[in-house]
Amino acid sequence: MDLFSESSSNPTPYDTTNTAAAAAAVVTACPSPSSSSSATATATPSRYENQKRRDWNTFCQYLRNHRPPLSLPMCSGAHVLEFLRYLDQFGKTKVHNQTCPFFGLPNPPAPCPCPLRQAWGSLDALIGRLRAAYEENGGRPESNPFGARAVRLYLREVRDFQAKARGVSYEKKRKRPKQKIANSNQDGAT
Repeated sequence: MDLFSESSSNPTPYDTTNTAAAAAAVVTACPSPSSSSSATATATPSRYENQKRRDWNTFCQYLRNHRPPLSLPMCSGAHVLEFLRYLDQFGKTKVHNQTCPFFGLPNPPAPCPCPLRQAWGSLDALIGRLRAAYEENGGRPESNPFGARAVRLYLREVRDFQAKARGVSYEKKRKRPKQKIANSNQDGAT
């Protein structure tokens, strides 16, 4: 899904007119992930790889349309946050405001005017894919804007707020210990 051709009536934080100089600067800084090696061109890319390529192309499109134009080396965590806030307008998850009577209810009984936003899990997965794509496209891990502290803090704030607003807790999944009882019964039966 191309997030930039969805609707031209939505306000954007940047001017969408393209200049040849800005486009050329970003194209050289944002090579496509598929052009990195000929070995990956022969194998069918996985669903994850396809999604990572689409996300990377979307972010590069965002950089091309940004005013003032941005090249990838000049991109910082603040620009990533701006991109994530821009993507919020295309979200499909109802996030209740604190003044909403349904704040904290996982299944509200009636509709409300609260905004639709990107779900925390979607943003977290997006940042993970973009972080990997950045390094695959020649970026240095220590200068990766998708791994910036501000981005991690923003994701944590989004997770916590959405958990409160929707009445859902985001607990880390814990590995279940392997049951030794079943194994010991099998050993004794032989």
